[in-house]
Amino acid sequence: MPTPPQLKEAPIDGHRPMKVRVIGAGYSGIYLGIRIPQRLRNVDLQIYEKNEAVGGTWWVNRYPGCACDIPAHSYQYSFNPNPDWSAFYAPQKEICAYLQGSAEKYGVMRYVKLSHNVESCRWDDSRKKWILNVKRTDTGEIFEDDADVLIAARGNLSDPAWPNIPGLQSFQGETMHSARWNEDYDFKNKRIGVIGNGSSAIQIVPKLQKIEGAQLSCFVRSKTWITNPFGDSVMNKLGLDPKKLDFSPEQRQEFANNPEKLYNFRKIIELDGNTIHDVSLRGSAMQQGAIGLFGTAMRERLAKKPEIAEFLIPSFGIGCRRATPGPGYLEALAESNVDFITDPIDTVTATGVALKSGREVPLDALVCATGFNTGSAPPFPVYGKGELSLQSRFTPYPTAYLSLAVDGFPNFFMMLGPNSAIGSGSLTVILENEGDYIVKAIRKLQKEDYATISVKPERVRDWADYCHEYFKKTVYTDQCHSWYKSDGGFGDRITGLWPGSALHALEALRAPRWEDFDYEGLEGEGGNRMKWLGDGWSVTHMPSEDGKGWGGDPAWYMEPCFMDIPLPGRPEDAEEFKLRPFSH
Repeated sequence: MPTPPQLKEAPIDGHRPMKVRVIGAGYSGIYLGIRIPQRLRNVDLQIYEKNEAVGGTWWVNRYPGCACDIPAHSYQYSFNPNPDWSAFYAPQKEICAYLQGSAEKYGVMRYVKLSHNVESCRWDDSRKKWILNVKRTDTGEIFEDDADVLIAARGNLSDPAWPNIPGLQSFQGETMHSARWNEDYDFKNKRIGVIGNGSSAIQIVPKLQKIEGAQLSCFVRSKTWITNPFGDSVMNKLGLDPKKLDFSPEQRQEFANNPEKLYNFRKIIELDGNTIHDVSLRGSAMQQGAIGLFGTAMRERLAKKPEIAEFLIPSFGIGCRRATPGPGYLEALAESNVDFITDPIDTVTATGVALKSGREVPLDALVCATGFNTGSAPPFPVYGKGELSLQSRFTPYPTAYLSLAVDGFPNFFMMLGPNSAIGSGSLTVILENEGDYIVKAIRKLQKEDYATISVKPERVRDWADYCHEYFKKTVYTDQCHSWYKSDGGFGDRITGLWPGSALHALEALRAPRWEDFDYEGLEGEGGNRMKWLGDGWSVTHMPSEDGKGWGGDPAWYMEPCFMDIPLPGRPEDAEEFKLRPFSH
């Protein structure tokens, strides 16, 4: 006779202890630090942050003019709206303070280890664990840690990309990257070179141009669209002047005193962000209308130097490169103390820049606003099964199932991985849904007694093929240099953006397709796969440790917050239904 299965001596919802390690404490890491303790039990959580404070890219980037280039009220946690943003595009210090305040408010800091740099991660298949080597940057101490689940929450804007220009190291003046800003340097009366015209340069140039005695040389090789903040109709609904995007103290106080007004303000922004998805489709009426609108606006703002408009205005669609509103950028380029240089740089010398045209440009300071290594593997080795490195797996281009998981890397998830960004809509709402998806996966491992979860290779291939086919009809595959693309911005694969709208992403991430994953049980291939059912008990009706009560609420399903109340079928019941305080 077959041996009867041995029951697990634990309640069905006991959920075995697990160790979860998160790398990074920016928007993503802080969100996980809120939701994992809220929604899971028996989790040993640690969040490793290499910097001296939380905030991620908003702690690292401190260049003058640094701000979000999307409306601040759409760039926050949905459950923690901030009524006190000082501007429509909030400055870096306020965003960093908001993140640090959110971490304190929701108790995240008890899980964060600051000044802890993860130097390598390796999957140990015999132990079914991730092995981490971690260095304390304040003391130099190196130690080993292990985890059942590893989450990379580094974000896309954490690894600066320096320009590949000969002689860069030979420059004897001040050299800085936009993400490695020297706040002590005095730009007054200096000859300043700025390389690039991406979102960072577009914010830096207007600030440097206004410094007393500053002479700017802007080295620009790429065309780009500078957009308006919103259409006039939307700005009117918001009660804002497109030329004055600051909030008065009275407006901020009204938001704080009137949550409904704040909600309505946010709702208008979200509606607009989600209904302009059509602009991403090549040849759409919205795309054509935007080209005409923004082209005219750029020429008007560059009326003093029309030759700059002729160079800058692209032939590719709006959105091929990340479009940015850039308040003050075009106006700064048109000022007399700014030299707009389109000749390629041949080399950096000890005293400045030599152009391929033969012209020498003397400089005191060189600012590299050249972006980040986006969509790439972390800047430290990550090895999955069979010693496969994530760097190798991301060659020739990075791809991850739903931007979250990579085959061959069990129990490993990414926040804002490849194909996570969005052309329109709220990035932070996508971030929240990615975090929720990961929490569901951890719960599945815990509750159902799986040792590992790993996405199937064929599903990753299907996802990559789907992305490639989808983007063919969009402006993102137009001829432009963009961090959205593979191969350093010149490839034919879109690796930075989600293949669809923000609302499309939310629906895709809502309910995991568990059949797209492979699993290993705690007892290997043998054993009873229903052992997770436990001993027939639930923790909610087991005696508490002191014997004076229960481990939970034995009638929890009667609580209104857990009830899913259907809509009434008869019109005459509608008024009564409206009075139910917990109706869905």
